[in-house]
Amino acid sequence: MYEALTSILIRSIAEHKSVDPSELDVVVADYIDLAAVEQLARHSNSTWNLEFELPNHNVTVHSDGRVLVDGQVRQNWIAD
Repeated sequence: MYEALTSILIRSIAEHKSVDPSELDVVVADYIDLAAVEQLARHSNSTWNLEFELPNHNVTVHSDGRVLVDGQVRQNWIAD
């Protein structure tokens, strides 16, 4: 089953803040183009890193599947 990378990003941020995704106090789409994130995720044969800032948080996504929030691995968006 495919889960959109953007959904995984939002869930990762919520998990880091110990809240439900619906309770996030930030709208991620106000800080990064979510369609562009999904397009980047389709480049599975490339090596890339995406970093962006939210208020009080740094988020990094790696082409190997790691999603980090403030340096802590929160999710792996590539299914094993």
